[in-house]
Amino acid sequence: MSIGTNLRRLREERKLTQEQLSEKLGVSFQAVSAWERDEYKPDTDRLIALAGALDVSVSALVEEKSGLFKTRQAIYDWEHMKTFLKTTARNYRLPDTLRAVDYAVEAHEGQKRKKSDIPYIYHPLNLACHAVSMGITDDAVLSACLLHDVVEDCGKTLEELPVSDEAKEIVGLLTHLGGKGTEEDRKAYYEAICENPKASLIKCIDRCNNLTTMSWGFSREKIYAYIEETEKYYGMLLKTIKGTVEYGHAAWLLKYQMESMLDIYKRLL
Repeated sequence: MSIGTNLRRLREERKLTQEQLSEKLGVSFQAVSAWERDEYKPDTDRLIALAGALDVSVSALVEEKSGLFKTRQAIYDWEHMKTFLKTTARNYRLPDTLRAVDYAVEAHEGQKRKKSDIPYIYHPLNLACHAVSMGITDDAVLSACLLHDVVEDCGKTLEELPVSDEAKEIVGLLTHLGGKGTEEDRKAYYEAICENPKASLIKCIDRCNNLTTMSWGFSREKIYAYIEETEKYYGMLLKTIKGTVEYGHAAWLLKYQMESMLDIYKRLL
């Protein structure tokens, strides 16, 4: 596809008129129209500005094969993950996990993942399935995976969660009401998590899941910030996990997944 074709497609996907895009760029709408008709190509500075205005990479504008591949926002159906986790909870006799599945589904009802129509419950269910796939069937870990966002995002309190005190403690560590605030707040948040291997494990699984979805859920600015935050803080969480005998294999897999995705994003950005 040409630059003009890519530009028009990306503009229309964002429901922007040529006039609206031209205002963002400080150019005439006739210039945008000419670019889209491939009458002439925007110079390098304009390409960078266009990429920023449309929240895409420059390569997304100039790539001739743009749109060649079809992408998916959800790999697994959340209803299937729910059934899988409830079956796992029954088989391994995990009462907290069994209660947490339905509680999380109800608490997150109506919520969507950023910039998508994917039900938010897909995210906590994915975390718990990720843990099970690594051979982790600890009731506190799985139930905390499922409930890790309900206090922060659903107006619930730790006291009302239908799980053990250990699971509540983990959820409390993972909860940061009002965002992470200053860099000092962020540092204190991660250092507290680092003291708890189970909280560290869940936070790393959470980061892996968010890294896999940030290409369509985050702005370019947020992606840059997320990469920097991951490199700054997740090494110490992985060290905590690696130092916990039963999580040694999980530490390797999580590190590999995070570092692989970070490298891919860096190359594409």
